[in-house]
Amino acid sequence: MDEMTEQAATSNEGGGRRTREGRGAAARRASRTGGGPGPSLPYIQRKIPVYEVLDEEGLQIIERNADTVLEEIGIEFRDDAEALELWRQAGADVKGERVHFPRGLCRELLKTAPKEFTWHARNPERSVRIGGNATVFAPVYGPPFVRDLDGNRRYATIEDFRNFVKLAYMAPSMHSSGGTVCEPVDIPVNKRHLDMIYSHIKYSDKPFMGSVTAPERAEDTIAMAKLVFGDDFVENNCVTLNLINANSPMVFDETMLGALKVYARHNQASVVSPFILSGAMSPVTIVGTLTQILAEVLAGASFTQLIRKGAPVLFGTFAASISMQSGAPTFGTPEPSLVSYGAAHLARRLGLPFRTGGSLCGSKVPDAQAAHESASTLNMTLLAGTNFVLHAAGWLEGGLISSYEKFMIDQDQLGMMQKMAQGIDFSEEAQAMDAIREVGPGSHYLGCSHTQANFQTAFYRSPLADNNSFEQWEVEGEKRIEQRANALCRSWLESYEAPALDPALDQALLDFIQQRKDSMPDAFT
Repeated sequence: MDEMTEQAATSNEGGGRRTREGRGAAARRASRTGGGPGPSLPYIQRKIPVYEVLDEEGLQIIERNADTVLEEIGIEFRDDAEALELWRQAGADVKGERVHFPRGLCRELLKTAPKEFTWHARNPERSVRIGGNATVFAPVYGPPFVRDLDGNRRYATIEDFRNFVKLAYMAPSMHSSGGTVCEPVDIPVNKRHLDMIYSHIKYSDKPFMGSVTAPERAEDTIAMAKLVFGDDFVENNCVTLNLINANSPMVFDETMLGALKVYARHNQASVVSPFILSGAMSPVTIVGTLTQILAEVLAGASFTQLIRKGAPVLFGTFAASISMQSGAPTFGTPEPSLVSYGAAHLARRLGLPFRTGGSLCGSKVPDAQAAHESASTLNMTLLAGTNFVLHAAGWLEGGLISSYEKFMIDQDQLGMMQKMAQGIDFSEEAQAMDAIREVGPGSHYLGCSHTQANFQTAFYRSPLADNNSFEQWEVEGEKRIEQRANALCRSWLESYEAPALDPALDQALLDFIQQRKDSMPDAFT
């Protein structure tokens, strides 16, 4: 059961010269910020240190307790005889569907998993590194609903899906087009994955994620990837990441295991992510939650190495707290951030790339609550040293909604994170000693040559934030950021141009999709 399936189940005009001047200023600002998407930025290579909340004693306590959970309590691998037999052969104690792991077994198996790897895009210039000091942003994943540009909350369609892929392609600081950017409910359940994968290939040339809702849908993802990249390339390189959620607490179900096996056999990356709502799916405490997360990841991630040694795998976690009054998930609170900081540290100890965080919030609209909850989560995400960031833009209502306006606001924040991650420049130009000598005491730097040479790139420029005077804001229509985001989104979609795709490849993909759709009746459950 993927994250959002799990969660859905839980559940004015001015006048005269002043107006013309205002509009002219707006036009000049638009030209400086691009008024639209800028050039695509490379994946982040962080030059700032990670933030760690656990000391050595704390790390050892959690690791020791996780080993105890694996050995004494065990993890269930449900409805998968092959998985149970593989664990038995590896030396685990299998009792029914419960697997008990000797201390050290999972860590030993994970020694063959790569610490870093390249996630290839069909445009090689868009390929990214996963692991080390790299951070890769991907959009929201899984919502069945959208909040559209007319302000309606409704079920998502394939047209929405295509739009979000296009937006992710155009967003400079988005490094992947993601996966299930929304759930297109206007296509039968058993066939929609084909249109979704095709949309990622057709409307973007950034790396994309595969389908995990059934093993045969994972196989379809591999088949379509091989049409794009070639059989040998896929078998020897990672071209798709895939979200494998543990059904917390301490269960891997048949669906997730089936998809994981398909991807691992074909050398594709699995993001093994316990889906945690603390207090419901894990203990209410931070250490207890980290213990369970580590145990679940050790079991799921090491299983990939039983399928194929060297298959890439990520230590993932999705952690949120719940309201102990209503049971609803809460976001932007301190405890999940501490969990994610701790999990990132544990992942580095294991030598696995790490996934967490994003721009998460519980708000129903892109308001102040959405902003502060998302900012709290996103800052933690970067400072934790996260390698792969799912839900980086577009998330609303606890993940039930993909929002166009929230996507545009979030992608702006991602640009700020990209700038933050560059750290501090100590080049001779950055030291600015010539500027300090030129200006001297009591003057200002606005007109000095150093400022004139660097002002266009010295600071991050938001395409959405309004930092002008009240009078200027009033002249320009008193627009809130949601309105500015709406207009910018419409502008991007109107100006979208698809990346080049070989017509023969396009036709081969369409033929494959038609063949697969013709082979089965429609199913809506």
